[in-house]
Amino acid sequence: MRIDIHTHAFHPKVAHKVVEQLEGHYGISPVGTGTMDDLLARVRRAKFDKVVVFSAATDPSQVIPANSWAIELQKEHPEVVAFGTMHPGFVDMDKEFARLERGGIRGLKFHPDFQGFFLDDPRFLRVMEAARGRFAVIFHVGDKLPPEQNPSCPFKMARLLDRFPETTMIAAHMGGFMHWKWALDQLVGRDVYFDTSSTLDFIPDDLLFEIFERHPRERILFGSDYPLFDPGEEAKKLKARLRLSDDELEEILGAGARLLGLE
Repeated sequence: MRIDIHTHAFHPKVAHKVVEQLEGHYGISPVGTGTMDDLLARVRRAKFDKVVVFSAATDPSQVIPANSWAIELQKEHPEVVAFGTMHPGFVDMDKEFARLERGGIRGLKFHPDFQGFFLDDPRFLRVMEAARGRFAVIFHVGDKLPPEQNPSCPFKMARLLDRFPETTMIAAHMGGFMHWKWALDQLVGRDVYFDTSSTLDFIPDDLLFEIFERHPRERILFGSDYPLFDPGEEAKKLKARLRLSDDELEEILGAGARLLGLE
């Protein structure tokens, strides 16, 4: 089973605004519109079986509507595995997590930079306590700021792994966007998954190959980061940059399904 473990889609009323914000933040011209119709057309064209879709509540008031939309997405689209969201300022986390579990949600996505907290913030650690062992958790890691100033970084991610060893965690962007040298030191070889999203256009060859050689192959997942990139084109790019055989590529494309128990 082929799965894209890292995509974003938004309600049609706000998709164009969010895509503009993404372009302004990252300086990348998105290839997609950010709508479900566009995303599903692309994953079908690329012959993917499943796609994981994220949203992130940048305010506590967004948690319930965002999670309700995630639950509905899974009901409406058999191809979709939707991850839920949470915010450190949300009051009744246990009740909301129970609702997500009843709705069949398998995971949570956190983007500290956009959500306004640091990975080592005590408020966020309470979120992780409430989610402990209940969901797979994927984190945006890294960005343009140095680790000590960055809300997310491989050092903070490593401390989360130490504190919550029973929770399945994914460090997006091969361990940290623009933080790959620190990911090599702090995360490579540990019990954490990486995804390939927003990496292939930016990471130098030496760092890419060293991460790929030293981290367990079964813990490397394919992610496109749609709407910034197209799933099919990113899969082709991954094969070319890492000089993968067809079988090696399929192994990576299927690793996310095995992680989520979809096979």
